[in-house]
Amino acid sequence: MKRLPFDFKPDVRGASPLYVQLAQKLAQAIRDGRYLADEALPSERVLSESLNLSRVTARKAIDQLVEQGLVVRRRGSGNYIAPKLEQPLSRLTSFSEELQQRGFKPSSRWLTRTISAAAPDEQLSLGLSTGSRVVRLERLRLADDVVMAYEVSVLPEQILPDPTQVDASLYAYLTVRGKAPVRALQHIRAMNAEAPLAKLLEVPTGLALLFITRVGYLESGQPVELTHSYCRSDYYGFVAEMKRES
Repeated sequence: MKRLPFDFKPDVRGASPLYVQLAQKLAQAIRDGRYLADEALPSERVLSESLNLSRVTARKAIDQLVEQGLVVRRRGSGNYIAPKLEQPLSRLTSFSEELQQRGFKPSSRWLTRTISAAAPDEQLSLGLSTGSRVVRLERLRLADDVVMAYEVSVLPEQILPDPTQVDASLYAYLTVRGKAPVRALQHIRAMNAEAPLAKLLEVPTGLALLFITRVGYLESGQPVELTHSYCRSDYYGFVAEMKRES
């Protein structure tokens, strides 16, 4: 039997049930990198036999990890470590940059790349006049071939004259052109996936998502990017550091 990458000594006198203690130990092992993204978690049988616990305890512990978004169940296959992406709110980086820094392989599945007249809300966000044209990039964002988000980016046509020139990273392309945002305003709220969106993200209808709207600005203050992202909350999170003023 394969040895577990951690030692577990349950506190039978502790206030927390054994399944909670096991879930906490497994969660710490995942966060410490002892399991890799998409790696299979030991089965209920392996956990129970290795740790001399009941299968009910092992099952409840795994249920806790699924609820926390650390583990994903795949029907008929088993339980796997979720490729969680936690993005700091204080740093402006692209999706591709964040994934590469964490050892994931980023990719995009393009849905549309078009040029059309700017909608009223796009005119307002990007400071455009009536009749202005924009590039609209619609794609799925993947990490290690797992769909993480559905994203629609809108940019003024003069910033991106030919949308087909964008490959994996929009920010990499804009950096080469000297048009990459240096700051951004980002709004985040929760929503549930309706059927068409759930199908794109390959998730059940009604799953909780993070809906993110970002407007990126040049050093001059000119807005150059409006992006709407629909992110899987079981894979994607944000981290903010806060300090109390003395």
